[in-house]
Amino acid sequence: MEKITKATTGRTFLTAEWRYLLMLNYVVEPSLLLPYLPRGTELDDWQGTTYLSVVGFLFLNTRVLGIPIPLHRNFEEVNLRFYVRRRGAEGWRRGVVFIKEIVPRRAIATVARLIYEEPYAAMPMRHRIDIDVNSKTLQKNGRVEYGWFHAGRWNMLRAITAGAPASLRTDSEEEFITEHYWGYTARRGNQCAEYRVEHPPWRIWQASEATLDCDVAQLYGEGFVKPLSSGKLKSAFVAEGSSICVRTGMRF
Repeated sequence: MEKITKATTGRTFLTAEWRYLLMLNYVVEPSLLLPYLPRGTELDDWQGTTYLSVVGFLFLNTRVLGIPIPLHRNFEEVNLRFYVRRRGAEGWRRGVVFIKEIVPRRAIATVARLIYEEPYAAMPMRHRIDIDVNSKTLQKNGRVEYGWFHAGRWNMLRAITAGAPASLRTDSEEEFITEHYWGYTARRGNQCAEYRVEHPPWRIWQASEATLDCDVAQLYGEGFVKPLSSGKLKSAFVAEGSSICVRTGMRF
């Protein structure tokens, strides 16, 4: 874990809980992601493999600058992201870049675009969670599902799990994907911004089945159709989640 101080993270902007993070992870050619790479960062890989992830989760008990916003505390998010790193004073900062983030309310998307210049879009959303986080025994047919209405139909991200959540293994693929604690965005004027996301390590459920059902070309662009086909799915799991803190961003 990198050594981080208050001087490098900024003040608290947002606090919340992220729960039931469903992560579908795909192998991609690095060249696909280079046009989205913020200046000053480089692609991060795990054992020579470059990943692109579709992630769905619940935002709960959200507060902005310590203030709960009525009707905007609990909601779903689905995002498409990849993994980067940037050299800081303390060493490598491992982070994520978002290609698109979907939320159900326009106000949330607007604030995120204005404050962080993140690629948010607002669409009707829904979810279904049938999983017991406190179970110590085998669970059959645990289910986590996120849906969004786009291009005239409901799209879906879904996984079926079995068993109890397990701690992350050191140097595992799951650790690589979940433990990127910085966000990076490309900004106008050839600048980049970074912000810190803080949370403890998460336990995970492995997925025995996983499905992405959406019009990839309309949602993400033609270039992502091939890598997000079922044949390119490398892994899928559900992270338990936790309370999180997002710090204010810094430009460089």
